[in-house]
Amino acid sequence: MGKAKDVRVAVENELRYDPRVDSSDITVMNIGGNVNLAGTVPSFPQYLQASAAAHRVGGVKTVDNNLEVALPDSSYRDDPKLTTAANNALTGNVTVPDTVEAIAEDGNVTLTGVVAYGTERTAAAEAVAGLTGVRNVFNDIQISYDIDPVDVDLHVQEALDRSALVPDDSDVKADTKDNIITLTGHVRTWAEHDAVLGAAWMAYGVIDVLDNLQITG
Repeated sequence: MGKAKDVRVAVENELRYDPRVDSSDITVMNIGGNVNLAGTVPSFPQYLQASAAAHRVGGVKTVDNNLEVALPDSSYRDDPKLTTAANNALTGNVTVPDTVEAIAEDGNVTLTGVVAYGTERTAAAEAVAGLTGVRNVFNDIQISYDIDPVDVDLHVQEALDRSALVPDDSDVKADTKDNIITLTGHVRTWAEHDAVLGAAWMAYGVIDVLDNLQITG
């Protein structure tokens, strides 16, 4: 009971002291390290940051982000204006190819198109996430590859070997099927977890990454 309370209180404190998050309307629940965030925040970047802050806390295994973005009136943009702003942001980002498009509906921005790399897909979502008026971002961008799965395996392993945050004795395995990577094994912290995912996404030929990693704490 005390341990569960400690994790919940630690997450609440992490949110309270993060200047990028208004935690006044956030409720934290914890069951055995599985943390649930409920309530509201005033912007989509705060929605993302609240989840990131909770992940930083020791003892947290998973974070279920059920926060809603309640935009203040001053941040409201109608659909045509937000759609235009989102597409301008995509065009202005050198990493995002011109095959990506955005459309907004009631503050929800949906991204579509086809890209060659997972990093381009991520860059597109990041380009629109901080725009005024965004409540949520739905990333429906597809990744198209034509590469031998054996080469994908090699690229993933090399990316993991290069990562400074993945120890040499790591038991993390990356199995490839239809250019989808399934990660298994153990990591000690969320920082190591994110490093493994990032390394996998940096490899050539990856369409999706399935995260079955276990955090030992």
